[in-house]
Amino acid sequence: MTASAGSPDDTILVTGSSTGLGLETAIYLAKRGFNVYATVRDIAAEPKVQQAASDRGVSLKVLELDITDQSSIETAVNQIIEEAGSIYGLVNNGGIGLRGCLEDLADDEIRQVFETNVFGTIAVTKAVLPHMRAAGRGRVLTVSSVGGRISSFGVSMYCASKFALEGFGEALALEIAPFGLQSVLIEPGIIDTTRWTTHRGLAEGAMDPESPYYRMFQVSEVMSDEVVARSKTTAADVGKAIHTALTVETPKMRYIVGKPASAVVKLRRLLPEPFFEKVYFGGMVKRLEKEAAEAEAPPASTVTQ
Repeated sequence: MTASAGSPDDTILVTGSSTGLGLETAIYLAKRGFNVYATVRDIAAEPKVQQAASDRGVSLKVLELDITDQSSIETAVNQIIEEAGSIYGLVNNGGIGLRGCLEDLADDEIRQVFETNVFGTIAVTKAVLPHMRAAGRGRVLTVSSVGGRISSFGVSMYCASKFALEGFGEALALEIAPFGLQSVLIEPGIIDTTRWTTHRGLAEGAMDPESPYYRMFQVSEVMSDEVVARSKTTAADVGKAIHTALTVETPKMRYIVGKPASAVVKLRRLLPEPFFEKVYFGGMVKRLEKEAAEAEAPPASTVTQ
């Protein structure tokens, strides 16, 4: 079936809208005429979301939706259908971070990442798809990450969850295409949001000085913050990419957000794999080892002559 582009007044459900990319996306879409339902895990966040929308001169609806709670998902989706009649766009943005090397991660921390980022996304999508099929139009946009294409140090399980979303979104595109629906992956690079402050997601074990990974992880966190400080990509850029994916006649399967992210993904595609691994991953490991060793070495004045 032919794709049907979204237009103002279509209803959009955005998960994880209390802060960061979700909040910016909800406001960005509302400002362009969409009927936006900004969903939050805890309804206590509603005043803050409404104030942010008011400050930007837009109105939207805020609903409680915990993507790890099936009854919460069903209640929210049913309410939207009752009020709006249909859901044209689902923006799967809800998720959490987890920073730390594998051996420093507790099993419950790992499970929580996958329950939220992967199984929660799947559950919301399953709840919305029947309504999209009934309408014969609709798009599922899943916010992955450049970390779903290229992994990094100290974020093994976060990247694993995003790699899972990449496979999910790609296969879903094939499954729903015959019904005139589209699945699109949004892949932001590093952006300065609360993901790097209040929602950083540091694993408890990663902060243990006795961990064999401790020094290298501390260095990797400094390196990450340096990249965040240099990043010119904004949350609004993600909102713009999502708006494009909702409104073009034929959306791409993937939208990478940010020039640095686009460049590194392109390099991995074009360069021989062994060369890319040696330069990109090898360079990262060498810097981690070098700076961790320097941090661990005693000051020169204390070294026995």
